[in-house]
Amino acid sequence: MKDLLDVHMHTIASGHAYSSLREMITAGKARGLQLMGISEHAPLMPGTCSDIYFCNFQIIRPEAFGIQLLMGAELNIRDFTGKTDITPRIRSHIDYAIASLHDVCIDPGTQEQNTAAVIGAMRDPLVKIIGHPDNSFFPLDYEAVVQAARENHVLLEVNNSSYRPGGSRPNSRAIGRRMLELCKAQGVSVIMGSDAHIDLDAGNHEYSLSLLQEIDFPEELVVNTSLEAFRSFL
Repeated sequence: MKDLLDVHMHTIASGHAYSSLREMITAGKARGLQLMGISEHAPLMPGTCSDIYFCNFQIIRPEAFGIQLLMGAELNIRDFTGKTDITPRIRSHIDYAIASLHDVCIDPGTQEQNTAAVIGAMRDPLVKIIGHPDNSFFPLDYEAVVQAARENHVLLEVNNSSYRPGGSRPNSRAIGRRMLELCKAQGVSVIMGSDAHIDLDAGNHEYSLSLLQEIDFPEELVVNTSLEAFRSFL
């Protein structure tokens, strides 16, 4: 399967990541990526950058790096209606948003509450991806989530970091498999994301790819295989 892009990764600006912007881009290019997206954690995440970080992207000049580069944000879903920590200042500067549930930003609720939070976040037109929807700490109704992803033209992430052996989200692989079977049956597109917090993992989708291959997931539903397919969601 072609793997041309990765738009979920963090630099030192997120506070708990360990590589610079240039280091992440250099590593991604070495893996053969043609498009990269940097998605620092939005301000509700402890230790991350403030609004002003997202307001200065004009100085980056993507052409200087020799790769297609987008600058986004990973928003924190902050309540069970799906509100996030995006502010008007951030909204006007970023290329795209990932919306995720993090237990340091919101306490896990019931399956019904968590599902309502994710679906609510999908309704924000800037949100293009739901980050690590396979997180066992936030049980979801995956039939409802997959249907909402279709209706709102939002990608569900196959998060490589979730599936890493010994990772922080136990049982994510089995949960991800269930979600992917539903996506496969309903023709709903997904995106592989490294969720890299160090350059060693930039563009690394080995565990995600293994799961997709295991269930014979259709290549045409994985937007990493086509820049045009991904851009249709932006």
